[in-house]
Amino acid sequence: MRVILIDDEKLALIQLKSMLMEQAEVEAVETFLEPKQAIRMVNQIQPDVAFLDIHMPEITGLELAELLQKACPNLDIVFVTAYDEYALQAFELNAVDYVMKPIKRERLQATVQRLAKRREYINPVNMIHNAVFVRCLQTFNISLSDEKMGSVKWRTAKAQEVFAYLIHHRGQLVRKSVLHELLWPNFDEKKATTHLYTTIYQIRQCLKKEGLEIPILSMEDAYMIEANAVSVDADEWERNMTRLSPIDMDNLFEHQRVLDAYRGDYLGDHDYLWAENERQRLRILWLNEALQVAEYYIQQGLRMEAMSVYHRIQARQPYYEHSYHALMVLYAEIGDRSAVEEQYHKLDTLLLEELGISPQPFIVEWYEQWIQNGSYS
Repeated sequence: MRVILIDDEKLALIQLKSMLMEQAEVEAVETFLEPKQAIRMVNQIQPDVAFLDIHMPEITGLELAELLQKACPNLDIVFVTAYDEYALQAFELNAVDYVMKPIKRERLQATVQRLAKRREYINPVNMIHNAVFVRCLQTFNISLSDEKMGSVKWRTAKAQEVFAYLIHHRGQLVRKSVLHELLWPNFDEKKATTHLYTTIYQIRQCLKKEGLEIPILSMEDAYMIEANAVSVDADEWERNMTRLSPIDMDNLFEHQRVLDAYRGDYLGDHDYLWAENERQRLRILWLNEALQVAEYYIQQGLRMEAMSVYHRIQARQPYYEHSYHALMVLYAEIGDRSAVEEQYHKLDTLLLEELGISPQPFIVEWYEQWIQNGSYS
């Protein structure tokens, strides 16, 4: 692992670097007293892990973590501090660990080992191919393979949601207090703790009954599912999409196959508010890919194929106005007047009834000119 350390105390940096270099899993360590310098260098270094002090004069470690992860999305974060009041906020930022000063070698070794296991998962060469397969696109199913998906019968809706939440945060510590607040916000701590323990027991029994080996680790005041214990369809879909080269006739089929593999929104069948950010992120990725495919079809003069993609966009994202306008233009080009009118009135009615607004001005202007001219593009 390549590691960077950021702390405004030089002695703390020297001590931590020395301790990390004792670990066989650590290949190189770069230290920074200035957070701004680390931000400038992170793209060049491409570290696997960043150890950050939370209390620094110019910028907090929490703010710095967000900036670094924007530059390196796969960067793991470990916070190091003498204070514990930011622990919950740190884990909400998906930190892998939170180490208190003064750091003990045994504690640091446990952190490095946990990080090493995560890196094994991130590296495709080391991925475990017989991991349990979890489907999160649209529905939530679990199986020993992608081909034979099963619908696990959970004892309670809470059991399903807790397990889905742990899968969502796989490879990360999920604090019990976070689960209390998420699922039993109106219960006192003792009652919420009892419900959580019962729910975790139900999950383990359910998985055992289905023959699914997904260990739920209990660490101090948190739970965790190891990242390499499961293979998630959303991960595979995103990996396949990011590996695609710019679209051309040679790889058009691969682009189309990625579009087809998106079975639906992330946990779309379940009203989990905590999944909304990931749901929206993947939805945007799919939309961008769909728009590229549709535009390529148009460039190649393949109007019917482009129309098919825009209709799919409409079905998945009915409030995305561009799809209606694109279809109006395409239908106008082939002289299908009724289809143009249908698209406009469909959009106009949807926005008025659902949102109380009108279509964007450029769409209204296009439609009015098309009506006047009989054909307008």
